Amino acid sequence: MSDQTGSRPRYSLIVPVFNEQAVLPMLLLRLDRLLQDLDGPAEAIFVDDGSSDCSPIVLRQKAKDDPRFRYIGLSRNFGHQVAITAGMDAARGDAIVVMDADLQDPPEVIGEMIARWKDGYEVVYGRRLSREGENRFKTWTASLFYRLLARLSSVDIPRDTGDFRLIDRKVLKAFRAMPERDRFVRGMFAWLGFRQTEVAFHRLPRPAGETKYSLFKMLRLAVNGVVGFSDAPLRLAIWIGFAVSACAALYALTIMVRAMSGDSGFVVGWASTITIVSFLSGINMILTGLMGLYIGSIYNEVKRRPLYVVSERVGFDEAGTAAAGESGRKAG
Repeated sequence: MSDQTGSRPRYSLIVPVFNEQAVLPMLLLRLDRLLQDLDGPAEAIFVDDGSSDCSPIVLRQKAKDDPRFRYIGLSRNFGHQVAITAGMDAARGDAIVVMDADLQDPPEVIGEMIARWKDGYEVVYGRRLSREGENRFKTWTASLFYRLLARLSSVDIPRDTGDFRLIDRKVLKAFRAMPERDRFVRGMFAWLGFRQTEVAFHRLPRPAGETKYSLFKMLRLAVNGVVGFSDAPLRLAIWIGFAVSACAALYALTIMVRAMSGDSGFVVGWASTITIVSFLSGINMILTGLMGLYIGSIYNEVKRRPLYVVSERVGFDEAGTAAAGESGRKAG
């Protein structure tokens, strides 16, 4: 293992962390082995996304003891996608790898990604052949989401993939130029294009700890993916409005015809009126909510707040810290 304190790394590993103290000993051990086996200098950047357990203490000390490791502590929990972005802003390598801290995406797969990168591919993403340790509901909803997104989005987002991927530095530069707030990182890389390929692997169960992606967080990520990469819901709202209006007009025409023909065998009662009004009101609320999602996204963009706030950096030299800070300001 060469001394990397003064040399620019060839590889940068970005690992967002949120309350992962149970899995950190295994993670650090496997990352140590991985960094030793790589064919060039490398850095591992841990981005602490506002952890409340002992994760910051362990990672901060690791960054002080080992020059290959870096630590970025965010001032609060900004979310997984923003934590990835913070790591991207600080990465200095020619090839940048994003992986989660839970070891469900095996670090050993990174060697295969690097091989594909050397073949000339600029984005190498991991495609999950299986998802061990996850219940059927999560597996089914994840599959449904990716297939729905593929139908709605004009961008070809690979199915059964997460954020586990390798990107070339030229892709990183393009990614840094995308300042949106409601981030869906895997969709952003798909939108960028470049030469992309996959490395298939079997996703493993967690060796320790519990998932930090609750149902609410997964739904929020899914909404960001749909709203950020498709205007299909807005177009659907228009067609639903036309359909409801057509049904109402047809119903009104039917009543007029029956009344003009002298049919007195019907009475428009209270129940039918309430049913129609309730139905139309519900449709109106749905359509208003859909448009509200897009308006809310615009509102978040125009505020121009920074994506994240860093409270502490450990393991960065002055040049690296200045470069990372400048990137963060541009992203924000």
